[in-house]
Amino acid sequence: MMLTNPAIVVQNLSRHFGTFKAVDHISFEVKRGEIFGFLGPNGAGKSTTIRMLNGLLLPTSGTGQVGGFDIIRENEQIKKHIGYMSQRFSLYEDLTAEENLDFFGGVYGLASDRLHRRIAEVLHLVGLEDRRHDLTRTLPLGLKQRLALASAIIHEPAILFLDEATSGVDPISRRNFWDLIYAMAQQGVTILVTTHYMEEAEFCDRLVLIYQGRIVAQGTPRELKQEVKETILAVHPDNLDAALDLIKQLPQVAEAAVFGDGLHVAVAQPEAGERYIEETLQAHNIALLRHIERVPPSLEDAFIALVQRAGEG
Repeated sequence: MMLTNPAIVVQNLSRHFGTFKAVDHISFEVKRGEIFGFLGPNGAGKSTTIRMLNGLLLPTSGTGQVGGFDIIRENEQIKKHIGYMSQRFSLYEDLTAEENLDFFGGVYGLASDRLHRRIAEVLHLVGLEDRRHDLTRTLPLGLKQRLALASAIIHEPAILFLDEATSGVDPISRRNFWDLIYAMAQQGVTILVTTHYMEEAEFCDRLVLIYQGRIVAQGTPRELKQEVKETILAVHPDNLDAALDLIKQLPQVAEAAVFGDGLHVAVAQPEAGERYIEETLQAHNIALLRHIERVPPSLEDAFIALVQRAGEG
């Protein structure tokens, strides 16, 4: 198979549990060496999709290929050519970092010489060379995360699945983790990542937004932000919760949500929207800490707008 072929191809893939459609006729492709984001609310079908692509769950209908292997007929072959890491790190707490890598390398069938070479390589890659003899339970969460990544790539997979792999770690560890992801992508590894952190989604080359089992949008982060048709107003009231409740009720407002230390408010007519927001807050004795600003849509604004549009549809 030529290396120009997509790493992952999904066509009309569905998975039902009884009458519940967890995944409903989704289609997408992931290019080789791409960082591909899979976004959606809890229960949207992200993990179910990954389990089908990993060969752990058979689809109800549709087709898919991962690394050129069919997800139905060749699912055992898929498991040998991918790495997988979830937010629940599959590590043995009573083993050292090096012993964990030795174990997972053995599971993947690495010969002794290659295994020793790979242990040294991945320990260097994730910056754990000086902690190789530490018991895993003594490692901080950020270092456990790096060790879990090392375990997932010990066999040099061409495709890596990261399912909410950065949940619960501090922002610095998360940023360091993404530096590792970038380094692997530059070496040609294809990475499919699910995350609920919008700043992480910005790091992806392309994204799919899935809602209630169906894909509602896909494209680059920039393309998805261009899907927002309304003007976004940045509002900074001195009573955030009360202001949000009031602004949401205004007929001029399409959507409002907390964004940082203020609100992002989507309006079709910015002049009217600004005026009604100011008058409403003033009438309820809520002060504005700064002037209302018109700002470019964020990926979070796009996420909210597209999910709302899909729900209305």
